[in-house]
Amino acid sequence: MKLENLRIVVDERERKSGIPELLKSVGLNIEMKTLPIGDYIVAPETVVERKSLRDLMASVFDGRLFDQCSRLKEHFENPVVLMEGNVDEIEEIADNPLIFYGAISTVVLDFKIPVIPTPSATHTAKLLVSMCSRKDSHKGPYLKKIKKSSDLERQQLSSLCSLPGIGEKFAVRMLEKFGTPLNVFTATTTELGKIEGLGEARAKKIKKMLDTKSKHLKISNQTTLS
Repeated sequence: MKLENLRIVVDERERKSGIPELLKSVGLNIEMKTLPIGDYIVAPETVVERKSLRDLMASVFDGRLFDQCSRLKEHFENPVVLMEGNVDEIEEIADNPLIFYGAISTVVLDFKIPVIPTPSATHTAKLLVSMCSRKDSHKGPYLKKIKKSSDLERQQLSSLCSLPGIGEKFAVRMLEKFGTPLNVFTATTTELGKIEGLGEARAKKIKKMLDTKSKHLKISNQTTLS
């Protein structure tokens, strides 16, 4: 397949990475858009979220990563997280590399999203070209009408997506059933278990996480509460 017959939709914020220019230089058709989800749409059902190692680490601590993963899974059949940079630098970036690898494990095992490492922007561009070149990847509409949530709705969904085993689909179902995140947090295990597809086991995990006393609780507070 000729490269000039291929196209990739690129998020406007990726201009500064230099990758769009690299893609253009090899003959690909590039469409710059402001994408609500992901950075590169390489096929109708394949979206790539590119993160430098530092951005990936930052997104773990501010909660963006799992929220983004939920949205990627919600709207695309084949989401990919692309991790760009020298993996040997993880020791310098992360105080505790286990937190970093724990987050990667969650993305791969819980969200079922592959994480692909590339050492540099040049290699990222090559990977994107290869993904775009796959058979049938160019057929069908690339851009979908993805409903944008308000900031408040986004925050509500994000708060629920922080619960164990909960992605955006279940978060939406929770709000449909209980109305507010607070009502979800105070619901009984039985009530949570009645959410379509959630099940008793997952409901128990959620209640255990919410009800377990934190080790951060100060002793003076424990005395007062007891």
